[in-house]
Amino acid sequence: MPNQATYDDANLILRLYELRREEKLRRAREWFAANFHAATLEDANRIAPQGSEENAYMRMVISYWDMAASFVASGILNQELFFRTNGECLFVWERVRHLAPAMRAMSKNPNYWGNLETVGNAFIKQLEANGPEAYPAFQAMVHGAAAARQS
Repeated sequence: MPNQATYDDANLILRLYELRREEKLRRAREWFAANFHAATLEDANRIAPQGSEENAYMRMVISYWDMAASFVASGILNQELFFRTNGECLFVWERVRHLAPAMRAMSKNPNYWGNLETVGNAFIKQLEANGPEAYPAFQAMVHGAAAARQS
């Protein structure tokens, strides 16, 4: 059974929420949700070229959620509470998970986005435990919007 969430967990969740409300991060999150649909690193570089505002937005969103996931992966933040309040983390992981192997190879860092992967995969297992259709429905929501825009 997971550890009981504490007031410290709740305070960290609230702090993470406050950070998400920061104006530049809010713009980056809006851009990422609406525009970042990359199937390959080449797509990612086309959508968010090095040095562009879009590239800064992409890096800001992914690094924010990898940082937040690091709190869960390291045991600092209660996983159950995090999952109940941060579905956007799984949204981001779902958008970049297929890019992770290429990013790791390019950066020569086998742990690139490792916190996001660890927590994202645990989140997926929790969804699957809640119902066999929960994760496929989530994937359809995340990727379906992109498919609809491309048709």
